Amino acid sequence: MRDQQPAPHHPERRLSTRETAELLGVKPETVYAYVSRGQLGSRRAPGGRGSTFDAAEVEALARRNRRDSAGSPGSGGELSVRTRITLIDQDRYYFRGVDATQLAAHHSYEEVAEWLWTGRMSPGVTFTAPESTVAVARRAVDALPEHTSPTDRLRVAAIAAAAEDPLRFDLSEEAVLGTARVLIPTLVAALPPEPYGHRDDGPLAHRLWGRLTAREPDETSLRALDTALALLVDHDLAASTLAVRVAASARAHAYASVSAGLGVLEGPLHGAASGLAHRLLLDVLEQGTAVPVIADELRAGRRIPGLGHRLYQGEDPRARALFALLEQIPAAEPALLAAHDIVATTARHAPLHANVDLALAVLTVASGMPATAGETIFAVARTAGWIAHALEEYGERPLRMRPSGHYVGPRPPQPLPG
Repeated sequence: MRDQQPAPHHPERRLSTRETAELLGVKPETVYAYVSRGQLGSRRAPGGRGSTFDAAEVEALARRNRRDSAGSPGSGGELSVRTRITLIDQDRYYFRGVDATQLAAHHSYEEVAEWLWTGRMSPGVTFTAPESTVAVARRAVDALPEHTSPTDRLRVAAIAAAAEDPLRFDLSEEAVLGTARVLIPTLVAALPPEPYGHRDDGPLAHRLWGRLTAREPDETSLRALDTALALLVDHDLAASTLAVRVAASARAHAYASVSAGLGVLEGPLHGAASGLAHRLLLDVLEQGTAVPVIADELRAGRRIPGLGHRLYQGEDPRARALFALLEQIPAAEPALLAAHDIVATTARHAPLHANVDLALAVLTVASGMPATAGETIFAVARTAGWIAHALEEYGERPLRMRPSGHYVGPRPPQPLPG
């Protein structure tokens, strides 16, 4: 497929360092590294405040970077993976061809998970785990230090559940689906319960609620949590999902593949985003306005969490669906107003739309959940998607996820180090 032709050159159109960094997907320091290597030209802005960059030149560099990272077809280094699971197209996303937001609006998390795995709908399905598996996972998690992160707890629970399962190396579809239906409720049951009490039966969202907040739930809030889980079940080849597929390509069993995904999810650029948005919302609620909070974030050189998404030009469809539900919850109104204030205030600097991390932060703040709750919701939800991708990868050629390194170091022979 031919690359698109470069956009016409507009001499007057220049970008700031921050805009250039966002377009290239790098830090501002990397922009200046491009300049020093001669890959990008710069010019001082009027008044001597910072540098500006030619927009057409920046766009051309962004295209080159995308081509370089993708590799050449057939080289083994391409990051394009054939899949029948999720399609993202024109600010919408689909699970097996069906609008994902519509699925989440009309079906439970468990039903959406089954659809993702099998392409069949199973009305009323719920996931349960044997008491012996839950007991092993709980003992392992309870032995961790009190300050352990939710993702670490989930990873330990997954490892403990694997050790309890003698059939974990059976990679047939039937066996992996059986693992999935046990592993997901085990992850939830292994989390420490909140004081008001908890449930170990019924829909997964009801059981998860009691692990995230001490507040009594109402039906609308439970529906919002269940919808959030269904919306987050998969999102194409995010970094954690790619890690899962690499593990599955090496024929790691389902527990190990999920553990690989959890390891990547804990990175600050992936699973932690909703926690940052949660803290930002609390700051805005405390200040009463987003203006000083956004100013402090920008002064510190930080990106505003909960805004923008590289796969969507407009609003993240997951955020739109979740916001619509949150508007029906009276207790969510202050957090919703704070979120809208963040979007409006930031729009003065850059027209970025809300993403699902901001919507998830509204849910967690309004429900009295800790800042880490969004990461827990994300991890539990995405486990179903990871299983779907692992299943798909088991049907592919083993070890195909093996890109070739592009060596750029000194050419041999080099002298033996002294």
